Parts: sequence; C-alpha cells; structure tokens
Amino acid sequence: MATATFRFYEELNDFLVPARRRQSFSCTLARAAATKHMIEALGVPHTEVELVLVNGESCDFDRQLRDGDRVAVYPKFEALDITPLLRVREHPLRTVRFVADAHLGGLARLLRMSGFDTLYDNHFEDRAIAEIAATEQRIVLSRDRELLKRREITHGCYVHAQRSALQLREIFERLDLARSARPLTLCLHCNTPLRPLDAALAGARVPPAVASRYRRFSTCDSCGRIYWEGSHWRRMRAMLAPLLPAS
Repeated sequence: MATATFRFYEELNDFLVPARRRQSFSCTLARAAATKHMIEALGVPHTEVELVLVNGESCDFDRQLRDGDRVAVYPKFEALDITPLLRVREHPLRTVRFVADAHLGGLARLLRMSGFDTLYDNHFEDRAIAEIAATEQRIVLSRDRELLKRREITHGCYVHAQRSALQLREIFERLDLARSARPLTLCLHCNTPLRPLDAALAGARVPPAVASRYRRFSTCDSCGRIYWEGSHWRRMRAMLAPLLPAS
C-alpha cells in the first residue's frame, strides 16, 4: 500500500479529526490519487486551500501522489507573499460576487447591505449553486463541506460562524472586503442596484411623515421598494461601521 505524509496548516486543521490536527501524519493513498482527491478525503474542501507543496515543490490539484510523498497544505496567506509560488487556482476572480447556500439567508442579506452582489434562494439545490458559481464566476458561501468539494466550484468559503453578524465579519476579514464595500447601494430583497428617486416622486409612494421629513430617496426598479435614511438605515450603518475603513 502506498502512503504519503500530510501536514495541514492554520485554520485548515479545523476540518481534520482531532488526532491529525497541527501535526504530520501518514495516510494510505487511494489508487491514482490526485492531491485534490486526498485533501478532500481527509475532510478539507479544496476551496479552502491556497497552496499545496509536494516534497517542497508547489503543485496544482491534479498532481498524482506517489508512495513516500510529503504533502503540505496551506490556506489563504495574509502576511506571507507567495506570488512567486504556484497557487492552486490560476486566476483570482475579477469581481467579488457571491452565491450563498440555503442556510445563509441572513448573511446574504448583510452582504447585499454592504453592496456585494449576492445571489440567494432558499430553494437552491447544491447542483444549481455549483452551476451558478461556474457560469457566473461567483464565490460560493456555505457551511456544507460536501458542496464546496464539487469540482466545478473553484472559489468558495466555508463559513465557520453561526450568527449572521459574525458571519459577515468573518467573510469581510477573510476576503479583505472593507475597501470594496459600497453600503446601501443594492436592494436587500432583489440584489438589484438602487437608483436615486426624486423626492417629489417618492412623496406619492411613502407615508406622509416620511415624505415631510426626508429628502433623499432611492428605489429598486425590480420590486419598486423605496429606501430612505431613516432609523433602519442608521442601524445598518452602525452595524457596518466597525468593518469599514475610517473615513
């Protein structure tokens, strides 16, 4: 039986059984096993991996493993510049766009609130999410490891936190979203860009007290909802403030 030695680093250890965390361990190789197959067989979705070294040399997910290989697997690097090395994905996504699975509706809404194009439908099946991610070049957000292991998904994030606000902070920090955020520019319900609405036109469609108090409005052309800078707007701004760069 062929075996290889594996070592996973940083947060990738969270996906391993406790006995294998933060240490090297030997594992029997499946026949004609590629790095992607073995990494995921050990419990780590390939979307969480940024760099794989086999015997000290960088490789992609299709590298066939052989008896005696030493495999080091790394997550996204934040402090170390690895641009001279081969990452497992050829290109980053040009535009940060998301598709969230059925269990992350709250996070999807908060990402839209932050200005990030985020598709969500609680009836989305895994196959539909994978197809959307592949055809529209979207990052998959999920708490389902098996979904993130699908080969057609090239960019994804396993969401560790369980509460929506903490999930938002996690994604902001992991993907360094702060400077890309455009708060309150998308409809929270339709994911459609909002456009300014003249106060006179808004006045006929909002409560009289709102029309008399506010002068700045925006609207969604998909659903017709109207937004203004009321108490709900202020609460959303307060939620986002700690995540955004100081102005």
